[in-house]
Amino acid sequence: MARLIGGLGTSHVPSIAVALDRGLADTPDWKPFFDGYIPAKAWMARKKPDIAIVIYNDHGNSFFLDRVPTLALGVADSYRPIDEGWGPRAIPPIPGAADFAWHLADRMVERHFDPLICRELEVDHGMQVPLELFYGLPQAWPVRTVPILVNTIQYPIPTPQRLWALGAVLREAIESWPGDETVVILGTGGLSHQLQGARAGFINRAADHDWLENIGPHPERYRDMTREQYVETFGSEGAELIMWLAMRAAMNPKVRTVMTHYHAPASMTGAGMVVLENEEEPA
Repeated sequence: MARLIGGLGTSHVPSIAVALDRGLADTPDWKPFFDGYIPAKAWMARKKPDIAIVIYNDHGNSFFLDRVPTLALGVADSYRPIDEGWGPRAIPPIPGAADFAWHLADRMVERHFDPLICRELEVDHGMQVPLELFYGLPQAWPVRTVPILVNTIQYPIPTPQRLWALGAVLREAIESWPGDETVVILGTGGLSHQLQGARAGFINRAADHDWLENIGPHPERYRDMTREQYVETFGSEGAELIMWLAMRAAMNPKVRTVMTHYHAPASMTGAGMVVLENEEEPA
């Protein structure tokens, strides 16, 4: 069977891509953020996973407000960057793990999930940025991917409990896959931010730090929250953090927090990262 070797959570802020494209990673404003990912990139280089399941939300690019699937699953052989308004970014196509993705699709339907199956899909910064943060920008991506898109844009969004249940299906799919691939799951989005309304510019640094500290050892406190509590605590766009829950639920009850990173500049969002590994379960 395949083996889950790590769970990673990370922000996917679009300005990160702009900073990379413009060569700003070593400027005073951006260096503290990018330096925090250096140990995570080293972790990924050591582990060399074969497949990365990337859980993210589209931002009105592949899907718009007239058609918003609650869950969508990519089963393509590759994924190209989409034009987000200034042309597609000059990054290589992202290879897909189509065979495993179809296996996952079957498991999801067996467990009463009904994803939109995407044989073709262009991906925006929600998927691009996390891969770049953990891999840099290689000539060719060294990992095959399975994108899972979650609606966190147009209400009603799914509940935290539904994303937790999705994580259990991911684990089942990995453990029932007959190949010997190693797998990582990337839960993306957040941290706290709100882009509109009376609380535009809202950041909750204390809640962000608590999240990074406790998503590993105490995930139940976040699993049991309501959608309204996510919005109140993390902001309307900070509700993207429910996507980290699927990653965490796929892992063992006990995990080891390998590293965390947090950066909240004078901008519109708190940004952060966590790397988790499974603790061994008793025989």
